[in-house]
Amino acid sequence: MAQSTSTTHSPMMQQYLRIKADYPDKLLLYRMGDFYEFFYDDAKHAAFLLDLTLTSRGQSAGEPIPMAGVPFHAVEGYLLKLLQKGESVAICEQIGDPATSKGPVERQVTRIVTPGTITDEALLNEYQDNVLVAVHSENGQQFGIAALDITNGRFCVCEVENETVLQSELQRLHPAELLLAENQAANHSNKYTVCRRPIWDFDLKSNYKLLCEQFSTQHLGGFGCDGLTLAIQAAGALLRYIQITQCTVQALAHIQSLHVENIDDTIFLDATTQRNLELITNLQNKTDNTLASVMDKTATPMGNRLLKRWLLRPLRHRDTLTQRQMAIRQLQTVGETLYDYLRKIGDMERIVARISLRSARPRDLLQLRQALSQLPAIKKLLSKLNAPLLQQLEKSIDSFDELLVTLQKALVDNPPTLAREGGVIAPGYDQLLDELRSLHVNAGQFLIDLETQEKARTQLSSLKVGFNRVHGYYIEISKVQALQAPTNYMRRQTLKNAERFITPELKSFEDKVLSSEEKALAREKILYDELLDTLLRVLKPLQNTAIALAQIDVLNNLAQCAMRLHWDCPTLTDKKEIIIEQGRHPVIEQLTELPFIPNDICLDATRHTLLITGPNMGGKSTYMRQTALIVLLAHIGSFVPAKKAQIGKVDRIFTRIGASDDLASNRSTFMVEMTETATILHHATEHSLILLDEIGRGTSTFDGLSLAFACATYLTEQLHPYVLFATHYFELTELAEQLAGCANIHLAAVEHENGIVFLHSVQEGAASKSYGLQVAQLAGIPQSVLKMAQQKLEQLEATRFTDDGARKVVIPKQSASEPHPIVKKIRHLSIDNLTPREALAVLYQLQGLVTEIEPS
Repeated sequence: MAQSTSTTHSPMMQQYLRIKADYPDKLLLYRMGDFYEFFYDDAKHAAFLLDLTLTSRGQSAGEPIPMAGVPFHAVEGYLLKLLQKGESVAICEQIGDPATSKGPVERQVTRIVTPGTITDEALLNEYQDNVLVAVHSENGQQFGIAALDITNGRFCVCEVENETVLQSELQRLHPAELLLAENQAANHSNKYTVCRRPIWDFDLKSNYKLLCEQFSTQHLGGFGCDGLTLAIQAAGALLRYIQITQCTVQALAHIQSLHVENIDDTIFLDATTQRNLELITNLQNKTDNTLASVMDKTATPMGNRLLKRWLLRPLRHRDTLTQRQMAIRQLQTVGETLYDYLRKIGDMERIVARISLRSARPRDLLQLRQALSQLPAIKKLLSKLNAPLLQQLEKSIDSFDELLVTLQKALVDNPPTLAREGGVIAPGYDQLLDELRSLHVNAGQFLIDLETQEKARTQLSSLKVGFNRVHGYYIEISKVQALQAPTNYMRRQTLKNAERFITPELKSFEDKVLSSEEKALAREKILYDELLDTLLRVLKPLQNTAIALAQIDVLNNLAQCAMRLHWDCPTLTDKKEIIIEQGRHPVIEQLTELPFIPNDICLDATRHTLLITGPNMGGKSTYMRQTALIVLLAHIGSFVPAKKAQIGKVDRIFTRIGASDDLASNRSTFMVEMTETATILHHATEHSLILLDEIGRGTSTFDGLSLAFACATYLTEQLHPYVLFATHYFELTELAEQLAGCANIHLAAVEHENGIVFLHSVQEGAASKSYGLQVAQLAGIPQSVLKMAQQKLEQLEATRFTDDGARKVVIPKQSASEPHPIVKKIRHLSIDNLTPREALAVLYQLQGLVTEIEPS
């Protein structure tokens, strides 16, 4: 409900309404003394979201004012809850002095906190990037993407060619907030917090100029942005939004470059594949039992976040990967020593960002001091290693000797949370501050000394020196002796039995002491700001050092991971091949109590499609996923869980695994399956790795079999990618005889005492049966149901149906498992006016193999 700023409102509410009018779409937190208050509709909404008590504050313009508040010292917890619910909050602070203000204290919005622009440590997940993303398109076909993590200054742009790649990039970036123009469509925007911006925020000319001003350049060609108009439009809109939320028009010092990302430099992982491979989150959207959770033993939060970025963006650049492998080999020789240094570094990149924004807290500077103290040892250790990448990273680390000395002198060892609380600057750092503190700390002794001195001078035995908050310092003398008070004593207060006096000396001391604490706090603020200014002068070297340390942390983690989990270095080649000996699934191997059964795989130009059969729970999905994960790990430069691996050219990894409805988009299980399959068929190349699990199971048997047959044939004959195709359609196994490049393998299992034993070993050829009833028995299906299922299975195995249901052909049981030789002879036979199955039925009947042909 809009509120008028009419003069019928109180002066304070007029002030509130003027400020609120500038932020109609934000919740306004309005500072009043020790509380932040919400008013009117904001109060109702905040009370609902935060479970606050909704009250009222008198009346304004004749109406009660709805009101809800939170204590200023607890505001961060409430802010976090609002941000998690996708809300944005404008924080309005008191910037005037209540003691000197006439009317309402001056207030203004000092920052706007939105999900994508958080910088406060208490509001951030230290193990997750907090990315603000802007997307722009002129035609709905091509898209410019800009992504900025304000917590470290990493600013990236790219352009993508279609909606599929856009959704994959958004899945990878996982934006905390997504900026779109008011007129732009947003598919699947329900996944993200979307902020609509005016169309003119995406103007090319003004945004190009804005970006040049930010980076102090004449043009953007040096960043490789030439021709990326959509990306520039998105990047400018994003930077403009950051300036608005940070309430500044100045360049943000830690945002110093623009990195252009080229999709062709990476192995493309579509959104479905990122989910199915459970790289960062599992299928339940949790972080346990994922590739990242198994691998991560990083020493710093910034290393943790970088490792996840590497996993979501595997590279195709051979030299980069080879350099990482060499660095990992070298780091294996330093054991835990480097880790012990790194774990004292902390989240240096986010601390540097807060310094740039001048929001760094005392404990940030204390952590930075500790980090700087570790740099000489880290540099010395790295200098002894001869891997080129490590030598390059060592040179990127500065020493900051003078800055470390300054921080050691300036900061106490256990500072308070906030600089405004005082007690941050160490004694001995500043003479004036020491004097001000001394006045306050030594006030008690001064009064004792003054009392002793005045008693001796005046010989008045009842004289004592005291203090109260109302009258300040005083000398108290009893009524009897008050008449003997010296002439320089000025009466301050009369009591029933005593008189209180003040002297010029005591008055001077009182003025100093009462103002010393306030002056000390003001002096500390000046000194703290000077420290930030000192740090800002070396911001770029600090930032480069943080970036290098994060990379070293990830590389060291990969080295320790390889030793801890017994991984080996893969060989990267230019051939069309994926050859893995004794490969293991990196996650399941760590979760299972039983020894993991390793398996081989061989894919190359002459054998690129593998049809995988075997029982459910036999390990088909594990086998396929472990192949994809080994390929992915090789392309971040990591060692892999295999005895030996030769990984050739791979440009994309696609998966079609599992089945689920997408109710939000009104898509059935089968529609989801077909949509994902269509994406693969449209975007796969001969260098893509494709995992297909049970294509066609979401519809009727004949429809599903036909689709599976067509997909496998198309991929094998037309595209020639690496294909792992798991299926229960045994009819598909005949493709191995018909298609060049196609072969059968199966996951072995044996029946034992009416049960089943999964061997989890991959063997050549097709499986002999599915063992569905045996798996059902393991799941606890009642015996009576299993017996009924066995009877029905025997009946169905002796029965075949025509495609259109026009006739039913009953075939002797013995011919169902092994086709009669005539079947092989008539595969390509066609008879006029009959479907292939009808023709087959006629020929069966002629050979005496059919006991009955009847209408359906």
